[in-house]
Amino acid sequence: MFHVRELEALTTIREQMARIPGHLGFYYQNLTTGCTFGVHEEEVFGAASVIKLPLFLHVLAESAAGRMSMDEHLTITAADKVPICGALTLFTGDVEADVRTLCRLMISISDNTATNRLIQHATIEGAQAGFRSMGLEKTQLTRKLFDRSASLKGLQNVICPREIGELLAKLYRNEFVSEAVCKEAIDTLLLQQVDHKLNGRICGEVAIAHKTGEDDQLSNDVGIVYAPQPFVICFAGHDTDVYAWEDLMRQGTWALYQAQLEST
Repeated sequence: MFHVRELEALTTIREQMARIPGHLGFYYQNLTTGCTFGVHEEEVFGAASVIKLPLFLHVLAESAAGRMSMDEHLTITAADKVPICGALTLFTGDVEADVRTLCRLMISISDNTATNRLIQHATIEGAQAGFRSMGLEKTQLTRKLFDRSASLKGLQNVICPREIGELLAKLYRNEFVSEAVCKEAIDTLLLQQVDHKLNGRICGEVAIAHKTGEDDQLSNDVGIVYAPQPFVICFAGHDTDVYAWEDLMRQGTWALYQAQLEST
């Protein structure tokens, strides 16, 4: 059962979501009690950079299976470089980096060039097969980032809040591939530098392992909050008022964290 304050915070999030325009989704799981709560959590939403999370986990799984190596060096050419977020597009000339470094850039500063190079390395078909093997049915990677021709054809990367939330719960419980893989995944998510949403009000009082995503009229953030009772929290929304939606992410995450403090 939910704590009284916890349920009050969740109910407030649902009520405030109803006042914000657009297509909005939310998923919450208390990792101690197992209680879950959602609003449109089974629907699909524009992924933006949150698609980088399951891509990262696919690369980790392939490496653990011996089909890839995190230590393999890849070359990034001028043709590979796409607009910021990230750092690689700022380098002059070709850049060489190992797969682990590209993954860290992709997650911690949401590097789009690193992401596209990893998609090229893993292939879209390979990543999609990997997504299915990790239990993702609605969450899909269908194109590289900034692929305008694919986008005009209607190919969009999408996420399902519940699927991403359950994947994060597996990481927390060391149920994804191996304990070592889960540790590397979480340690990398803890390096997140795009930190103004889930952590915008908590401001580092507790650790948050998370991945954000932004685009025009779109904002997402999904992660594990290491509160007294750790919880998974996933916000996904597009065609929305980004300012109001991100403020709800900040306030809602803070309210759930405070609810736990008051209940202990």
